Amino acid sequence: MAASRIMILGVAVAAAGGAGYIAKNMASAPPAEVVAPAGPQEPAIALSDVLVLSGDVPMGQPVDGQLRWQSWPADSVNDTFVTRGGEPDAIDKLKGAIARVPLYAGEPLRRTKLIGNGQSFMSSVLPSGMRAVATHISADTSAGGFILPNDFVDVIMTRRAPQSNSGGGSDRFITETVLKNIRVLAIDQTIQEDEEGKKVKVGETATLELTPQQAEIITVAQQMADRLTLALRSITDTQEKSADDADYLVSGNGRRGTIRLIKSGEVTEVGAR
Repeated sequence: MAASRIMILGVAVAAAGGAGYIAKNMASAPPAEVVAPAGPQEPAIALSDVLVLSGDVPMGQPVDGQLRWQSWPADSVNDTFVTRGGEPDAIDKLKGAIARVPLYAGEPLRRTKLIGNGQSFMSSVLPSGMRAVATHISADTSAGGFILPNDFVDVIMTRRAPQSNSGGGSDRFITETVLKNIRVLAIDQTIQEDEEGKKVKVGETATLELTPQQAEIITVAQQMADRLTLALRSITDTQEKSADDADYLVSGNGRRGTIRLIKSGEVTEVGAR
């Protein structure tokens, strides 16, 4: 090959390499310089510290040890929430507070769900005008122990029927539903530890939410009955309000000033003195 051709070919190769290098540098622009903003950076959403539950708190139990501050979107803070800006010492102030209703972990705390220090739990959860009356129960008279606070029940009275004058024969019993759709306020049910682990001890007393008239009815029924049974109602029936109670036990056809005496199954009325 002639020397002139070799020189021309070398120059062409060198020119092509140089053009490629220049094109590569022109295509890859240097990265933009990142400049950090001066001073603290504000969050994209305004936040506010809200008092929340760090664990579940059953109804009637203290909230002490289950409270913590948590950042919350300021736009979503309700007026009933407890905020650090409004009450910075709220955790110390609420040490003796009692849960009026069940509270759950992560839930913002509301004062309306608490009972203040020194207040009675039962009188705080009892609606105005209602009465709390306790009645004896056992596993076989309380749906096997499955009746819990805030359930609704019927109260059934069972008593022996009066024997006929001729006597003889086996005992007969009369049953009657004396109260219907009654809310259970409390059950003295407890959990005990034994060798096999936790076991539930069925309570012996149920506290019911009653009107003054219903409180009188169950007081009389407790004296008359051989047994009072609580029948658990479906949750879908709780809105049904029944006025079909055993009012005859405490009033004579609606007349005040009379007392009903029940002896050997016979009912008589006498004037109150």
